[in-house]
Amino acid sequence: MKTGLSLLNTMPADASPSHPGQPGQRELVLRVMPMPADANANGDIFGGWIMAQVDIAGSILPARLSRGRVTTVAVNEFVFKQPVSIGDLLSFYATVTRVGRTSITVHVEVMAERDPENLHVVKVTEANLTYVAIDLNGKPRPLTT
Repeated sequence: MKTGLSLLNTMPADASPSHPGQPGQRELVLRVMPMPADANANGDIFGGWIMAQVDIAGSILPARLSRGRVTTVAVNEFVFKQPVSIGDLLSFYATVTRVGRTSITVHVEVMAERDPENLHVVKVTEANLTYVAIDLNGKPRPLTT
């Protein structure tokens, strides 16, 4: 099933692997355009599809910051502000809001670019998710610095 998923290289030019996205810094982590296969019978994009994309987008900075595997342990808040339509260009922005011993909490905002002839951008979704760094056995591990 084709979804139009497109991951961006979001490492800023002045960033290095030793200085990944810092807490409080908002970064574009994912861009995707939903396709007809992602829509329900009303023509709106399935909420579950959006949730999956938010989970992917939210994991980018924790994976970079922890320098390894992470897993989602909590969806603390998830708000659908407006419907998403086929052809909307979605941009996912992530901000690290908390760094613990093994966990990282991220705020994700999803913006939709609509109507290319009369372009306007609207916030369609926002969420707070928590990820935990894990080792090769799936057990929590301390974050590396």
